[in-house]
Amino acid sequence: MLFDTHTHLNADQFETDCAEVIERAKQEGVSRMVVVGFDRPTITRAMEIIEEYPEIYASIGWHPVDAIDMTEGDLNWIASLTKHPKVVALGEMGLDYHWDKSPAEVQKVVFRKQIQLARKLDLPIIIHNREATNDVLAILEEEGARDVGGIMHCFSADWEAAKRTLDLGFYLSFGGPVTFKNANETREVAKNVPLDRLLIETDCPYLSPHPYRGKRNEPARVKLVAEQLAELHQLSLEELAEITMRNANQLFRI
Repeated sequence: MLFDTHTHLNADQFETDCAEVIERAKQEGVSRMVVVGFDRPTITRAMEIIEEYPEIYASIGWHPVDAIDMTEGDLNWIASLTKHPKVVALGEMGLDYHWDKSPAEVQKVVFRKQIQLARKLDLPIIIHNREATNDVLAILEEEGARDVGGIMHCFSADWEAAKRTLDLGFYLSFGGPVTFKNANETREVAKNVPLDRLLIETDCPYLSPHPYRGKRNEPARVKLVAEQLAELHQLSLEELAEITMRNANQLFRI
């Protein structure tokens, strides 16, 4: 049984066939999923999805690309929604230096506020990092994120960054890119991550694994990620599934 720890089933790309996508995932052995909300519309939709599907949980937060739009009212709203028993984490949050909609300094302030909220609520956090590894890790260290732990989602940095992330008590989650033909460094990092800190995800509808690269991703394809990690760690798919399921359940307290 597989646990896809990062989906965006709340994205517009699933508006017409979300139920079918979830059913296909079940048929491939995906028995649990987390849907991630990162702004007002996607958080609202995530809360609807977890009410409808017993096997789906939510993480809610504010994406760094849209940090400039977040208000104190938004933060208070997120905090109020965490009372729902199926909201198991805060995020995705973090830093994204690829897009320039939100200035870096604004992103950092919003990131710090969300870590502080997570510590207050005692919830793990899901981290988005794009081209900002050193700053992300520095803020996690400075804000005491070790106290709540969490996931470095869709990990793609080098082994030095992996070690700093592990030192914070975080899990490293791998998605479709670990299957890409040119992802030798990511595979080498994944191979060295301790099994008790390893998670799998799709980040669907994005980052579809090989041989579906470039197509809409969906939770059923987390199986391809699991197969790649099982091969790297010289385990059976069943063993890898059991390990990552246990890790996710422990982190999310399910």
